Amino acid sequence: QLQFVESGGGLVQPGGSLRLSCVASGFTLDGSAIGWFRQAPGKEREGVSCISDNGSSYYIDSVKGRFTISRDNAKNTVYLQMDSLKPEDTAIYYCARTNLHCSGSLGVFDSWGQGTQVTVSS
Repeated sequence: QLQFVESGGGLVQPGGSLRLSCVASGFTLDGSAIGWFRQAPGKEREGVSCISDNGSSYYIDSVKGRFTISRDNAKNTVYLQMDSLKPEDTAIYYCARTNLHCSGSLGVFDSWGQGTQVTVSS
């Protein structure tokens, strides 16, 4: 089965940090753009960050300067370093891939994982 396996979530206090990992299972990252997404309770899933095959990265405004996306193709893994976390970052975080360029359209992404829960609370 072609999918990602996310890990690294947990409970953290506001201002804290987490590093999420996303490991590809059944395929390689080569040639793909990889996106991180999140879905909070009662809200639609939204794109958070994306990294292209050449390493270019993109972020939504609310996480710019706080989150950093990176990839290690040799390890078939994409990371999301999350610093200065806020309660509004609480959500299930997912990763997925596209053979197109990074896009805000969720429909072009596939190989979704089961997600990892991030809870920011004091």
